[in-house]
Amino acid sequence: MPFLDRADAGRRLAGALERFRGRSPVVLALPRGGVPVGLEVARALGAPLDVIDARKLGAPGHEELAVGAIAPGAVYVDRLLVRRLGVSAAYLEQITTAEGRELERRERLYRSGRAPLDVEGRVVILVDDGLATGATARAAVASLRQRRPAQVILAVPVGAPETVARLREVADDVVCLETPPDFRAVSLAYRDFSPTSDAEVVSCLAAAR
Repeated sequence: MPFLDRADAGRRLAGALERFRGRSPVVLALPRGGVPVGLEVARALGAPLDVIDARKLGAPGHEELAVGAIAPGAVYVDRLLVRRLGVSAAYLEQITTAEGRELERRERLYRSGRAPLDVEGRVVILVDDGLATGATARAAVASLRQRRPAQVILAVPVGAPETVARLREVADDVVCLETPPDFRAVSLAYRDFSPTSDAEVVSCLAAAR
């Protein structure tokens, strides 16, 4: 059954995360699309909401295909895919620099000077609206590990089965409601998958506070 929209997906995802309620979790959402999902999870669990940004490193001429991703203090590169596509080191450096600038812009916009939530020793529920290649989630987990949380639980409404399996190797647990065997795109699991704007991200964070 498809999700109506990201809010509906977040409410349904929260039901699968109920066991974490008594552990004072922190919900961190991946902008942009993960934030409306994360807001509903945070509301249901009575948890604080923050963002951790990650940016996909798109392949040359095929920007939707991730050859890696970056997050604060972390870079993930799919070396096998880079070799297969013949992606040059110069291109990787160029796109990493460009996406790093976008990370900084979003950090300034979304936080407005506020410090990130302290997650040391806490259970972190990392939320996105879905997993395709999983590159941004992988980079986000690597970034989070540097902040020494007790656990990182990756939670998504839908994901590619092989991606979910691979991410179990880096997160402490992966909670995924739907893993269609014929997975083609995250958007196909939603009736309304309209793009999430920066303004909506800011609004969600304000609502959570």
